[in-house]
Amino acid sequence: MQRRRWIGVLRTPLGLTATALVVAVLLLAVLGPVIWSGRANAVDTGNILAGPSAEHWTGTDNLGRDIFYRVLVAGRLSVELALAATAIAIAVGLLLGTAPFLLGRRLGRLVTGAVNVAVAFPGLLLALFFAVIFGVGATGAVLAIGLAGAPVFARLTQTLVAGLAARDFIAAARIAGVGRIRILFRHVLPNIAEPLVVNATLGAGGALLAFAGLSFLGLGVQPPAYDWGRLLYDGIGAIYVNPAAALAPGAAVLLAGLAFNLFGETVAKGLGVTRLGARRGAIPRPVPEARAAQDEPVPDVVLDVRDLSVSFPGPAGEIRPVRGVSFAVRRGEALGVVGESGSGKSLTALAVSRLIDAPGQVDAERVEFLGTDLRGPDTRARQRLLGTSLAMVFQDPMTSFNPTQRIGGQLAEVARHHQGLGRRAALARAADRLRAVRIPAAERRIRQYPHEFSGGMRQRAMIGLGLMSTPALIVADEPTTALDVTVQRQILELLDAIRQADDVALVLISHDVTVVREVCDRVLVMYAGRIVEDLPAHELTSGARHPYTRALVAAVPDLDTDLDQPLAVIPGRPVAPAEFPPGCAFAARCPLADERCRAEDPPLSTDGAGRRVACWHAGETIAIESSVDELVEAP
Repeated sequence: MQRRRWIGVLRTPLGLTATALVVAVLLLAVLGPVIWSGRANAVDTGNILAGPSAEHWTGTDNLGRDIFYRVLVAGRLSVELALAATAIAIAVGLLLGTAPFLLGRRLGRLVTGAVNVAVAFPGLLLALFFAVIFGVGATGAVLAIGLAGAPVFARLTQTLVAGLAARDFIAAARIAGVGRIRILFRHVLPNIAEPLVVNATLGAGGALLAFAGLSFLGLGVQPPAYDWGRLLYDGIGAIYVNPAAALAPGAAVLLAGLAFNLFGETVAKGLGVTRLGARRGAIPRPVPEARAAQDEPVPDVVLDVRDLSVSFPGPAGEIRPVRGVSFAVRRGEALGVVGESGSGKSLTALAVSRLIDAPGQVDAERVEFLGTDLRGPDTRARQRLLGTSLAMVFQDPMTSFNPTQRIGGQLAEVARHHQGLGRRAALARAADRLRAVRIPAAERRIRQYPHEFSGGMRQRAMIGLGLMSTPALIVADEPTTALDVTVQRQILELLDAIRQADDVALVLISHDVTVVREVCDRVLVMYAGRIVEDLPAHELTSGARHPYTRALVAAVPDLDTDLDQPLAVIPGRPVAPAEFPPGCAFAARCPLADERCRAEDPPLSTDGAGRRVACWHAGETIAIESSVDELVEAP
């Protein structure tokens, strides 16, 4: 398909014209000095400053040398210097553009600020500035034009890298403990290569014109060497006597620059790339949870989280979308996390996996994974632990894989990085893991790209990626959202089978209460960034004590739902993270709320059976049951 696209593009008038011009310019640069160097340098004192004639098509210069042949020969130096300047612009631009990704937020902001200042200046002014610094001559001009073109290339690179850094496959590589430099070269640069190639091709044409301009001003190539700009400078002196002396090198610069720019447009079409050109209130901290039972040692705990909070800076102060979350997951246990969008489910998972980047801040009394404290700076041992024992299954399988890398190579990276396997052994392990997640013809599939997999197969492969090592915990963030019902069931059955076979703990984040009830042993219900109820999954339908949990369950249609009536919804909207009210965040949507609910935030209290609930009316079972119809109303 890609080959057909290129053939189709090259057959268009633009493609044919651009390709012919570029080939002609390159052939002239290679063959010109070889064929016409002797005639271009031959001095004829009898024909000094002669006009156009049959013998000299564009006349001669002040030594009687043929200007036409000198233009042909000057093509090599002009193209070489333009390409050298373009290479410098690309190299420096890549260094500056990827610096924020490699150096982190603080140093990266300094680099970004410097690039923004440089981009604000016209390129020609920057080139003249650097030309004065580096001095007159070809070397100084190459450096000047290269550095003058670097800021634009750096800005483009920064934009592309920033957009890619938020993709799931980058997060997966970070969880696996892959270093930033390796991520940059293996995952980032291949995915931004196409627009960079297009802009580099276009930049070569601009560099050619800029170099001719510097030579014309006397700051570039110096005699006895000559390029098109130098010939244009010499021809201007005799323009009233012999206009062709200036028109010939000028036409060469124009055609060569046009060739590179048209070819850049052709490359863009061939690659399918487009040229880039409320009042905030204070955030109340949740009331500390009464967790005497939680402080007792829990046997066989895989993940232990206490008082976890995630915050981000806002226009009017700190915004805390996750507030005081505490839970523990035992080996082999399936823990479900449910709640409406914006309740903090995914942010909690990302915080536990150490995927919250600056300016986000994660605070916790305790975050222990397999007995290792995950707070504090990264270490090699911690990266290895997360890369081998924690598997993250993201919501969108298409963004979970690097589209430029084969599936087998991406799975094998974990085994090569953490287990020290060779390439062949790692690929064999990858094929084995694909078979383990029920993907047929695994040996053939490992050589395919992500777009060659269906949605369900990509999600299976993502699970297989997590199984490349021996994970103790699988965090599945909405793993079936983009899949149809049949494939959804297969993925859930696969996760459950892996959990039971290998005694792996599972944290399943979902909007679907029914899915969580069927797959999980225990359920955490989150609202407004905190846990409002923690109960066994089999009690979700009949034993829920929080009004919000009951509303979620009642809003799910079943076989007894009257199809002639509108579907039930929870009235009102979830509270925005920057606008948490005092008291219970659910009070504005709850018919049981009273003045105490609106003034005091209820703590997450634990009963004798280990169930937890944060509600002042949790004990009012009869009142809650009679209020469900009021709580869940039709739109």
